[in-house]
Amino acid sequence: MTLDIPNLTDFDQRLRDEAHEDLADVIASEPPKSKTQIIAIYGKGGIGKSFTLANLSHMMAEQGKRVLLIGCDPKSDTTSLLFGGKACPTIIETSSKKKLAGEEVAIGDVCFKRGGVFAMELGGPEVGRGCGGRGIIHGFELLEKLGFHDWDFDYVLLDFLGDVVCGGFGLPIARDMAQKVILVASNDLQSLYVANNVCSAVEYFRRLGGNVGVAGLVINKDDGSGEAQAFARTVGIPVLAAIPQDDDLRKKSANYQIVGTAQSQWGSLFAALGDEVAAAPPVRPTALDQDGLLALFDSKDTGGDVVLVPATDADMRGSKSKPKESLEVVYDDV
Repeated sequence: MTLDIPNLTDFDQRLRDEAHEDLADVIASEPPKSKTQIIAIYGKGGIGKSFTLANLSHMMAEQGKRVLLIGCDPKSDTTSLLFGGKACPTIIETSSKKKLAGEEVAIGDVCFKRGGVFAMELGGPEVGRGCGGRGIIHGFELLEKLGFHDWDFDYVLLDFLGDVVCGGFGLPIARDMAQKVILVASNDLQSLYVANNVCSAVEYFRRLGGNVGVAGLVINKDDGSGEAQAFARTVGIPVLAAIPQDDDLRKKSANYQIVGTAQSQWGSLFAALGDEVAAAPPVRPTALDQDGLLALFDSKDTGGDVVLVPATDADMRGSKSKPKESLEVVYDDV
């Protein structure tokens, strides 16, 4: 049933259209014409995906590979470390401005390079002004118009939020756009919860005939407590690298300094990660249920030993609770 709402603005209608749009045919599933590995990297917001990807892509370029890094986070911060903190014009924002001016978007408007890495940001709407997932879909539509399927890269790395579940953020998995997924997490429950959700999504679409698998886990800010290692073993995926919780890394990241280079003391770590990312095959993970995830941690830290106590009707009514006369017929003993 469609509600007849008076004075409906074009913007309101557009939001409603986006909310009801069938995403199945929005993005073409044409494969790249070159032998490109498209890898989607997922993780909880703030876990260090951008740090990991900027340094990984820089090191892979140093290794002689042609790499394209695409930020698919509405925060548009994937490329900030790569470009020394400078904001990269986003595809969506640039497209809107060009459209108003009656112009077409060119590659040089949205794609920039440093250290052999080509990089761009899809961008997204501001809070309350549109659907972030729909923004991702629109961004890939624009990439297709720019010739995405004809580009010649060895690796395309896609930086996706893992803790947003609307359709656009699951695009690489749902539409087989990527050959494999890499997870970034730490030794904390929330980031592993997100990683586990992505494993569930991968398995769900595999059962529907999809081909995307999880190639492995990158542990960032590893404090050695072992929960992320245990998670990887339990779901059946390898650990590709463990980036330590180190003050030098924290300071360099905060100052937008690249450490994924042979000139850095951390160069060998990212070189090894680059080799692992290139070679690791996609596998089908076995996602955990909530109790299984909690079991990775000490119960005193997570509340894993809490017992669920059912509420009663009297509990819910509180002071308004009154005993009701029973309608049950009770027969006297004969």
